Amino acid sequence: MLAFYAKFYIVHERYVPRRDQWYEAFASAIEWTAFFHFMTNKFMLGTKGRMTQVFNEDGTVKAATVVTAGPLKVTQVKTVEIDGYKAVQVGFGDRREKNVNKPQLGHLKDLGTFMHLREFRLTEGFKTPLERGQSIDVSAFVPGDIITVSAITKGKGFQGGVKLHGFKGAPRSHGHKQSERRPGSIGMRWPQRVIKGKRMAGRMGGDMVTVKNLKVLQVDIATNTLVISGAIPGKPGALIEIIA
Repeated sequence: MLAFYAKFYIVHERYVPRRDQWYEAFASAIEWTAFFHFMTNKFMLGTKGRMTQVFNEDGTVKAATVVTAGPLKVTQVKTVEIDGYKAVQVGFGDRREKNVNKPQLGHLKDLGTFMHLREFRLTEGFKTPLERGQSIDVSAFVPGDIITVSAITKGKGFQGGVKLHGFKGAPRSHGHKQSERRPGSIGMRWPQRVIKGKRMAGRMGGDMVTVKNLKVLQVDIATNTLVISGAIPGKPGALIEIIA
């Protein structure tokens, strides 16, 4: 957002708020926000487990989620000189070789076959040397780390407007025997069509959701387990992406 405010200041001081300048400033803000959001120093993949409770030393209790994280295998290291940006590609989980296509088998070679391949962009200050074939475990995290968790939410199928969008429905009075949860009118006399983006019934869930500012409560290197504060999206066994 710094780029957006900087360009806003320049436009304001010149008193030339042209439309193309506003579009350029807004696009730049989105680009820089996304750029910094995906750059990380710590990263991990895991599967969502059960929820539990963690008691603090002062007696307070916190809801937490147990995540089986790693170990990861580095499958490719990208550099600025060759690829134009700094990133690492990692593999997680096991998969039968017959279910992996030949281009991916050629890419992995002797590293094995993985259920998931993910790429994480690294910050310029990332100094830990990474090599192809290296293993990464949960020892990179310590209790107290503030992390960002992403996962695909539970799919709930085709749902109506009351459940999907929170519509309150029709009045529960006479004349509404079978229309309490119906959406009602969806159009108007003009422009004689349904406006794009009209909220109606549709598929619910199955979306990638990111939750920020969660805290690592416990780290168990022996069992490759992370205990994360609060609830995280997804069903048990769902793939979890963790960055810090």
